[in-house]
Amino acid sequence: MKENEVTMFYQQLFLKQLEVQDMPSNERIASWAKDLLDLLFPERNSKGFESIEQMISAFGQAESELFELLLKTKACSHCDNQAIAKRFFALLPSIYEIMNTDAQAIMDGDPAAQSLREVIRTYPGFMAISIYRLAHQLLQLGVPLIPRILTEYAHSKTGIDIHPGAQIGPYLYIDHGTGLVIGETCIIGSHVKLYQGVTLGALSVEKSFANVQRHPIIGDHVIIYAGATILGGGTKVGDHSIIGGNVWLTSSVEPYTTVYHQPNSKFIETKPTV
Repeated sequence: MKENEVTMFYQQLFLKQLEVQDMPSNERIASWAKDLLDLLFPERNSKGFESIEQMISAFGQAESELFELLLKTKACSHCDNQAIAKRFFALLPSIYEIMNTDAQAIMDGDPAAQSLREVIRTYPGFMAISIYRLAHQLLQLGVPLIPRILTEYAHSKTGIDIHPGAQIGPYLYIDHGTGLVIGETCIIGSHVKLYQGVTLGALSVEKSFANVQRHPIIGDHVIIYAGATILGGGTKVGDHSIIGGNVWLTSSVEPYTTVYHQPNSKFIETKPTV
């Protein structure tokens, strides 16, 4: 490259840096969420409080930190950041209640789960769901960018990709979960079970469909087994249905229906001859 081209390159990077320098780092945003989960679930954290006043003070500090994160995010410059932080923490008891239903769903559904403490402290599905619950509420309050940073953090840690815009009811059970994808406009009812490798995605990724229902609607008490792919905003899976492993589904399913993939497997004798 010529010297003037190199200079222009660095000028462009410098100007870009000026545009984003007030945005808190992804690590700091993720740290706020992790610390908040530690406050909500002492099972995750060995540190305790000596009094309820100390606990209330810790939640107050978490609210102040959220306000500071919003204040330092240029995309939030038009927001009433103090009102958003206060409203989020006013809604925290209801968010916590739903998180507990998710933990209970995993405890009830997984024979390997020995206790709620184990679920809360070790299960990647519970972590991904919990981060999603926080991110979804922030998105509902009009917070830009930060919700997606949170769910992508959970994605990087668990392999579970839940868009913060998805609408998910209580008692969500995720078993293993690696490779699970839940799209932005997906609607999921209550008491739903999802296994690893499930994709709830869009039939089309054209930008013109950004503001329409692109992802499937999943009813209550639905089970979707590993590797199933369900696509399209017009695809509805009725209540109490079962979608088997590796099913590819782009049309709606009536309630109380079982859909399964019929494999065409061949078995060849490999026993060595004498």
